[in-house]
Amino acid sequence: MTSFQVQLVFIDLALIFGLARGLGRLAALVRQPPVVGEIIAGVLLGPTLFHGQIAARLFPADIRPLLTGVSYVGVALFMFLVGMELDAGSLRGRGRITAGAVVGSTVVPFVLGTVLALTALRSHQGQHGAAFAVFIGLSVSVTAFPVLARILADRGLARTALGGIALSTAAAVDVLAWVALAAVQAVVSGGSNHWRVLLFLPYVLAMFLVVRPLLRRLPGPVPFVAAVAGTLLSAAATEAMGMHFIFGAFLFGTVIPRSSTPAPRVALHERTSQITALLMPVYFVVAGLQVDLGSLDLAQVASLCLILLTAFLGKIGGTYLGVRTQNLAPRPAAALAVLMNTRGLTELVILGVGLQLGLLDRNLYSLMVVMALVTTAATGPLIARLYAGPLEIPVPAAPASSPRDELQPLRQRR
Repeated sequence: MTSFQVQLVFIDLALIFGLARGLGRLAALVRQPPVVGEIIAGVLLGPTLFHGQIAARLFPADIRPLLTGVSYVGVALFMFLVGMELDAGSLRGRGRITAGAVVGSTVVPFVLGTVLALTALRSHQGQHGAAFAVFIGLSVSVTAFPVLARILADRGLARTALGGIALSTAAAVDVLAWVALAAVQAVVSGGSNHWRVLLFLPYVLAMFLVVRPLLRRLPGPVPFVAAVAGTLLSAAATEAMGMHFIFGAFLFGTVIPRSSTPAPRVALHERTSQITALLMPVYFVVAGLQVDLGSLDLAQVASLCLILLTAFLGKIGGTYLGVRTQNLAPRPAAALAVLMNTRGLTELVILGVGLQLGLLDRNLYSLMVVMALVTTAATGPLIARLYAGPLEIPVPAAPASSPRDELQPLRQRR
């Protein structure tokens, strides 16, 4: 690296941190998740404004790979946190409501997204027609578990029955999304290295049958350095298998053992979160450099409207129908459906994989980023209209014996 490149990297990082933090705080002031402001910061620094003059001067071609490498570390640690937050126990004991929400929140938007890809978006599909359709269906089906948890906490819904069902549903949807994305990448990657993908299943088994027991035998909690190193090595392993590095990072997070005392795990989560909070804005800028909204024409605006309609109708309508079939009251059903429409950072990670695989071109990628931003930003105001204040619904102390028992606290607030 030349001296000028070193200077520019430092200047870029300082600018990214400052702008992302500032817009994140502004987003929080209007009761939006900070990630909304950070995504906007990435888009503003991209080629959308001033015909790309800012992006070309601040982020020249020889600097972008360096920033991309830094951002990948942030994404890997973010996926580690997603895996560590995934509680398999939360997927049980919520009864048929969660099952109905999961089915409605995945099947309906996936079908609508696939139909959209095969009709209105078919000009973007390139050489991977079937994989492209599946990927679009997957993209509109995802729910951002971490952003959803933040919204629930900010709205006072985290310790309610509704919040518990929402998190359980989002966890299940996340698992389905990563499995489906892994399958799509395996099909698209293919080629002469297709055999390497076959190593992924033995690797998953080794992580749960070998690595997890070894971590449990440590004299104390998993050290922070060991967690970070393990995440990066696992990410490198899945990347070497022909899978995306996010799967390895996510997998290592899921094998972190849960101890009887949560304090060490919370401390590990907080230390890792501090790093991701610093590095993830770099990913937003790297993603924003691929977003160009300044050249939208009428046809692309029409495509954006169709994408937004599909995303809202599929996710909200599908979830609402799914839980209503389980006799959930209309108002909590509508609130749960709105919460499932949160996409945020998880959507950006998936879109980044699609762009890297060649499933998305730059124009469609830009439109999908806008969809992720709009659906996430809409969650807070819609929830505020459904519930003027925090819900005081305690999470059931034990699994409900029947759907009627599980729904009783919700019905009391109708």
